[in-house]
Amino acid sequence: MTIFDKFSLDGRVAVVTGGNRGIGRGICNGFAEAGAQVVIAARDEAKSAEAVAQIEAAGGKAVAIRTDVAQRDSLQHLHDDVIERFGRVDVLVNNAGIGFHADALELDDAEWRRLFDTNLDAVWKACQIFGRTMTANGTGSIVNVGSMSGMIINRPQWHSPYGISKAAVHHLTRSLAAEWATSGVRVNAIAPGYVRTEIASTEYEDYRHYWRDEVPMQRYGSVDEIAPTALYLASDATSFMTGSIIVVDGGYTLW
Repeated sequence: MTIFDKFSLDGRVAVVTGGNRGIGRGICNGFAEAGAQVVIAARDEAKSAEAVAQIEAAGGKAVAIRTDVAQRDSLQHLHDDVIERFGRVDVLVNNAGIGFHADALELDDAEWRRLFDTNLDAVWKACQIFGRTMTANGTGSIVNVGSMSGMIINRPQWHSPYGISKAAVHHLTRSLAAEWATSGVRVNAIAPGYVRTEIASTEYEDYRHYWRDEVPMQRYGSVDEIAPTALYLASDATSFMTGSIIVVDGGYTLW
């Protein structure tokens, strides 16, 4: 085996929530290129079909399973469908997430609950559901998509629920990594900075100074710069790594 072989996902089954757009779609493309059978778990069936077609056109393997990550029954169905179709699951990427700007004094309970249902509760439920199979099989890699917002207070926008949810994802990652290490299951996370996606529009001219000009690398990130980190964590290249939060932010959190 060469060092490059350690990055291969050939023959493995990888499930990616929110895999039909943004960072998730970039991860799916990268995993498929690395040889994985990709499972795109998302609600928008039309967008998922586009993502599958793109992967297949490039010679990769992908299927889409409609999933509402906020619902435990839907996540359980996703798991059961994957096992029925492929007989195994090797990688889970919890990427689905939402975000919005809101002043703390104006935020209502429904908005708070909607964000946490997707950004935190869904991660917990998916980890638990897929973790049962992975720990029973003695192998598996879980990659959670957190955020640098879980480590800092963003400015100038206020979005405390988003940052709090991502900080919780980071802690959940470390907790499960410790608990499942002896079962052969690794749990790590990525903490992206400002990346051009549907969830994190970078077109706010008033924010450019804070979001781009203050980044040491003086630019936004792209989804293609997040996907390799997900591949690194999913593959055997990180077989001795668990509980790590890898920051990919162009140096933003250095200040």
